[in-house]
Amino acid sequence: MSPFVSQRLPAAQRSFVSDSVESLIKSVSASIADPELAWLFANCLPNTLDTTIDHRIDADGRPDTYVITGDIAAMWLRDSAAQVWPYLPLTHTDPAMRTLIAGVINRQADGILLDPYANAFYRDPVFGKHQDDRTEMKPGVHERKWELDSLAYFFRLSHGYWAATDDTAPFDEKWRRAVAAAFALLRVERASGEEAGAVRSPYSFVREGRVWESLPCDGYGLPSRNCGLIRTGFRPSDDLVAFPFLVPANAMMAVALNHLAYLLAVLHCDALATEAHAFSAGITESLEKHAVVQHPVHGEIWAYEVDGLGGVNLMDDANIPSLISLPYLGFCAKDDPRYLRTRAFLLSTANPQYVDGKAAAGIGGPHTGPGTIWPMALTMQALTATEDAEILKCLRYLKTTHAGTGFMHESFKKDDAAQFTRKWFAWANTLFGELIVTLHHQRPHLLKADLS
Repeated sequence: MSPFVSQRLPAAQRSFVSDSVESLIKSVSASIADPELAWLFANCLPNTLDTTIDHRIDADGRPDTYVITGDIAAMWLRDSAAQVWPYLPLTHTDPAMRTLIAGVINRQADGILLDPYANAFYRDPVFGKHQDDRTEMKPGVHERKWELDSLAYFFRLSHGYWAATDDTAPFDEKWRRAVAAAFALLRVERASGEEAGAVRSPYSFVREGRVWESLPCDGYGLPSRNCGLIRTGFRPSDDLVAFPFLVPANAMMAVALNHLAYLLAVLHCDALATEAHAFSAGITESLEKHAVVQHPVHGEIWAYEVDGLGGVNLMDDANIPSLISLPYLGFCAKDDPRYLRTRAFLLSTANPQYVDGKAAAGIGGPHTGPGTIWPMALTMQALTATEDAEILKCLRYLKTTHAGTGFMHESFKKDDAAQFTRKWFAWANTLFGELIVTLHHQRPHLLKADLS
């Protein structure tokens, strides 16, 4: 009897069933030589569909898909977009999957119209555990941490859906108003700064009794100088930024806006399309001017955060967008020289969030404390690697650190993978599934390797 018993919910209890995903699991699993890796893949790829989906048709006849992140019963713009991203290639031949993802876009547009600064929402207009945060909380908002990547993920999923399907049905008047609201916010946060003529952002955030989750300066954040980048308050980890211009989030936004411009042009939203292209070019130019630093060992590399005043934070975080994920997001090529230098820094102890332990070596983040490694970061390292040996090393780490659960976790202790956070974290699971599908298509020989 195989020791690898499926950890999926029984079929009747799954929140969404897709024949195309089941077929993909079977075909890819058959190509994997290592039985434990095949088992992990079969558990992880469908985890979003099995456990996190509430799909309906709303009163206006629009698909409406609410996607929780896992063990937190709220829908993050970032997580929900990333959770369904690996299923996009199936929409070409799977109408049910197409409707599901169209519903995610519709639900995200509704959230942005409610509050474009918010990062996470409830299905219904209720107040939740963060209702006492000192910011402009509204019913239906779970958390109001301004994270630039949230809007970038909305743009990315919208364009990705259209590119995969040629379907423009989700991009109705409500979606266009959501895009316009997002653009209005981006204009303000790009123009904010301390110098004469700069705009002061209307956004502030304080979580009483939790200084480490509250923006300094009475909730408005540290000073910065207007430099063409977009200011944000929080990282994709939901942690406070050290400096207001988060480089990988700005890079992701530059790519997302450039892609979105083509969709906007097809929709005859010509003014927004022109602005999106200009916005993208401006961010890219500003990143070149203000986010490149000279490291004494690694040479010219990307900073993680800057403030336009000379402040620089050199590190990376496991959550995506990250610096190591820049090729995955389409900002640069995997063999781009500056990226390779940055990558060498990130995967060394010069990066304060890089951890080398008995269980694995990889990137963690302040969110789970020192000495922790994130499977998501190992997955992204493999997705952006150019050498087989590095990918295989990451696969071995991922295979040996799930602590017998059959799923990816948020993080684990560097010397003991049995000490982990978040048993149910759908984004990490689905991203791992995406890695295996990518290898199946691009480097199938690696899935036949001995991982013992």
